[in-house]
Amino acid sequence: MKPSLSKKNALAYHSEGRPGKIEVIPTKPHNSQHDLTMAYSPGVAEPCLEIKENPEDVYKYTAKGNLVAVISNGTAVLGLGDIGPEAGKPVMEGKGLLFKIYSDIDVFDIEINNKTVEGMVDTICSISPTFGGINLEDIKAPECFDVENQLKERLKIPVMHDDQHGTAIITSAGLLNAVELTGKKIGEIKVVVNGAGASAISCSKLYISLGVKPENLVMVDSKGVLNRSRTDLNKWKQQFVTDRDITTLADAVKGADMFLGLSVAGVLTPEMLLTMADNPIVFALANPVPEISYELATATRKDVIMGTGRSDYPNQVNNVLGFPYIFRGALDVRATAINEEMKLAAAHALADLAKLPVPEEVNIAYQITNLKFGREYIIPKPSDPRLITHISTAVARAAMETGVARKPITDWDAYRDELTKRLGLNKPLIRQIKAMARKDPKRVAFAEAENYKILKAAEIVIDEGIAIPVLIGNREIIENLISQHDLELHNVEIIDPKAPEEKERRELFAKQFYEKRKRRGVTMNAALEMMTHRNYFCPSLVENGYVDAMISGLTSSYPATIRPALRIIGKKKDATIVSGMYIMLTKKGPFFFADTTVNMNPDADKLVEITRQAAATIRQFNVEPRIAMLSYSNFGSVEGRIPIMVREAVEKLHKECPDLIVDGEMQANFALNNEMLRENFPFSKLIDGPANTLIFPYLTAGNIAYKLMQEMGGAEAIGPILMGLSKSVHILQMGSGVMEIVNMVTIAVIDAQRNEVNEK
Repeated sequence: MKPSLSKKNALAYHSEGRPGKIEVIPTKPHNSQHDLTMAYSPGVAEPCLEIKENPEDVYKYTAKGNLVAVISNGTAVLGLGDIGPEAGKPVMEGKGLLFKIYSDIDVFDIEINNKTVEGMVDTICSISPTFGGINLEDIKAPECFDVENQLKERLKIPVMHDDQHGTAIITSAGLLNAVELTGKKIGEIKVVVNGAGASAISCSKLYISLGVKPENLVMVDSKGVLNRSRTDLNKWKQQFVTDRDITTLADAVKGADMFLGLSVAGVLTPEMLLTMADNPIVFALANPVPEISYELATATRKDVIMGTGRSDYPNQVNNVLGFPYIFRGALDVRATAINEEMKLAAAHALADLAKLPVPEEVNIAYQITNLKFGREYIIPKPSDPRLITHISTAVARAAMETGVARKPITDWDAYRDELTKRLGLNKPLIRQIKAMARKDPKRVAFAEAENYKILKAAEIVIDEGIAIPVLIGNREIIENLISQHDLELHNVEIIDPKAPEEKERRELFAKQFYEKRKRRGVTMNAALEMMTHRNYFCPSLVENGYVDAMISGLTSSYPATIRPALRIIGKKKDATIVSGMYIMLTKKGPFFFADTTVNMNPDADKLVEITRQAAATIRQFNVEPRIAMLSYSNFGSVEGRIPIMVREAVEKLHKECPDLIVDGEMQANFALNNEMLRENFPFSKLIDGPANTLIFPYLTAGNIAYKLMQEMGGAEAIGPILMGLSKSVHILQMGSGVMEIVNMVTIAVIDAQRNEVNEK
């Protein structure tokens, strides 16, 4: 299933809640009058005076060093053309969002209402003292070349037009690896570039820097080959005029080793592809429809190495592989420019990264057993967590080696550690689990489909390709809600447990339930009645394989929702209990809380089982659990029933699960504060890093803790995640928001995927 887009959902995404995609938040305390006097008047005078004496101190006392301006005049937006600065603003905000989530760089997007080179340059130079770097975006050619070049001459901060250089850097990495795989020499290959805009010209320049000979590169625009007979070429295109007597793309690609498409769909025909050299390299980057489709290219030539701009095919050329990390490295050494050497360093770092063993989390995200360097993997995946360390480090080194770094790095290991800590794991974790779900979406029963929020979540999971919803409830009510809210769910399966056509299935489910519970007070008539209710009918759908997973609980109490599932589905064969866990997403990364929902007063053995279940589930998300067993005591400092029980559980875990990083009993502050733990209890297994998993001694403590974190600490809660059930059943919090429902559906899909693997 491929994600789909709709105008309605795209507009809703940008408009609902707080309009737009980015905001400014304070980074210093601001709760007291003292804080405010420090932040503004009179306290702000001191850093002002320091900066006046030494202008470089602006990096010490302000956010300039981590602030990039994303600047556009809206003259070449995406595939939309000249739509103006206001219409281009959503794109610039989106670029700001990508900067933040991939490299922790703050952004102000600046839209300038000026189309002249002089006006753009003067405006940007005037506001440049605010920023540590300038990212130019969506400015049409040829003006973009002059704007960038003049800014580089006038400013002493990093400036890069990503439309030009981003694609150049990513495709250069792919070209380096493709040449290596085919045994060709970059100084001998023949390259055809179809398209002659900003990106095409930048790509061509960088290929020449890599070693491609200028006479071996042919550029083609909408009027044909750039050759000596052309009199309509600007100074930028004139750099790539060929001496060869050719006029068409078909002429150009004969015998060519590489085709780079930055043009329009379908222009490279199979017949043209057949005329290229052995092992042709084809980067067809028109989006969403390439110059030649992946399927057609690979069917035409088995020896082709193919790249596109799309995520659903191998070798995606995605600019997010470059710009966040290039600016990160440039800012961190306070570079005065982004020069050719830094761009080449980024390209080589990307190429080298593709040759290294791929982290298992990337394999899992793309549902590939062992992704490795080869024809279908010459460019790293955007989800690779190593991108920030590899590329930013390479760029920073190149800046230092070329003399443009004003703040050299002396401890590279410490720098790499700093880079990995910048992002935490929150959003990468959400992106990763959604990517995992998309690779094998499962059928999920939405038990409360007579509710708008449930239906909206169903629409989103279809759009994102996460799951295949099955809507449970009264057909007329559901269809009316779909129509009333103009939801794109008209082809989604609806099952009404009370409908006459479900009589046979109800009777089957009732008979099964009766056989399980007849000695527990359930009659056949009672079982038949129960199967008209969604919270009995849905678990039966899961149990019998009609769907792979279910979610419920938005409008009913937790016990009323979980009890039927426990009765119908039951525990896994190796589980003695069922337990519950929440993922708490915080600024410090994700934390996992268990048991927060099921076991009221567990004994030591149950605490051991809860911990094991939590560890197995957390590893499913490619996170290594670091587990603290909580109490009001630290390693025997206070005696009592609970400390003794927790201590006993820890002793069993140390004996039975020696590979598990777990310790206790301990208070929560020691679990989360490594310095306190190391100073007071240096023997602890958690001294190398704080806990990310908290096991609570009884349900009341866990339940209160996660709700306090959610309401007072601003944490986002995903859960409860049910652990220990033999099938994928997950219960929503009453009143969950739409995105919380979507997150739980994602968890349910991953759970169902794991169950399927275990059954095999």
